[in-house]
Amino acid sequence: MSERVPVYDNHIHMSPSGRNVDALREFQAAGGTGLTLVTLPYEEVRIAHGDDFARSYEVTYSMADRAREATDLEINIAVGPYPVLILPLSEMYGLERAEEMMVEGMEAAARDVAEGRAVALGEIGRPHFPVSDEIWDASNRILSRGMELARELDVPVIIHCESDADTDRSLAEMADRAGLDRGLVVKHSSPPWVTEEETHGVMPSIPASKANLKEALSKGTDRFMMETDYIDDPAKPGSMMPVTTVPKKVAAWLSNGQVPVESIHRICGDIPDSLYKR
Repeated sequence: MSERVPVYDNHIHMSPSGRNVDALREFQAAGGTGLTLVTLPYEEVRIAHGDDFARSYEVTYSMADRAREATDLEINIAVGPYPVLILPLSEMYGLERAEEMMVEGMEAAARDVAEGRAVALGEIGRPHFPVSDEIWDASNRILSRGMELARELDVPVIIHCESDADTDRSLAEMADRAGLDRGLVVKHSSPPWVTEEETHGVMPSIPASKANLKEALSKGTDRFMMETDYIDDPAKPGSMMPVTTVPKKVAAWLSNGQVPVESIHRICGDIPDSLYKR
């Protein structure tokens, strides 16, 4: 694969108990050139107070540092309070305190972005499955605060949430209320919705399955990114997609000529560059 062609996975996780650096070595060996490393809750850091989120993000930074030493990959980091955490936190501490803790985690992430340790807030959002109205409303308030902070910092938010017909519209309208550019709202695990009518200006990050990418490209636009959501969980080695998925997709595109090189540069180069190198 030509070194001049970027190969970017927009959603990868690393775990202290997983393959972490070895997985990214495999990604690079397959042709990968860059990725968004997204934080997750780690078993090694129990979230019992708002400032525990900052300690959790340190795990992400440490793994990223090791990966940068071991590879030549471009690694863009996103940190933020994982939205589903509001459920166990509310059970343990009550919803009001859980919301306060999540907001504290959001503000800690924003401080790190301001210091240049991360380039985006994510993955933040709301649970992707039905929850009570109280949890839903609290999650939207937390997300709104994240969008406000992103607007102040001029950085993207990577959104974990449901994927219903009205999801992108609701995210776009929430961004408008926060004063955040809709194009800085990245919908993680997006369906192959890529037209303006489908996205309402939100940036789709699409799981890199053959069917998803075929449908997205059939709509005559290359305004999207690809992702695997590789979770680096040794207990679930087959979960989500292999870390080599995106490099293999790009290699196939280059081999069969089905996707113009210009589109590959846009999907894997121009778009992530415009988002994360602001």
